[in-house]
Amino acid sequence: MPSERLQLRFQDILDNISRIESFASGHDAASFAADEKTIFAVLHALLIVSEAARKLGDEAVAHAPDQPWPAIRALGNVLRHQYDDVDPAAIWRIVSGDLPKLRAAVEQALAAPD
Repeated sequence: MPSERLQLRFQDILDNISRIESFASGHDAASFAADEKTIFAVLHALLIVSEAARKLGDEAVAHAPDQPWPAIRALGNVLRHQYDDVDPAAIWRIVSGDLPKLRAAVEQALAAPD
């Protein structure tokens, strides 16, 4: 199992994936793109996921090597600095396609003996 510090960061990722799943529940790509409040909430939770990934550093790769950690970290910069160009369809692809894989990888990392 990862150290306590790593466990907390991985748990931050899981907690925010759960929030995103809750926010996006019942939506499809079109209804998501039309719901400003849901998009705003999801973007904030994605910022936290990205920041937790940044704080994990190379340990993220060591414990969950099959994830695109550089892209996860970079997403935070995009959301902070290019927030006015964020494409809801791209965010929906992350929510519906990438986050379930990230959840599984993080859960596996937390369950693994260190």
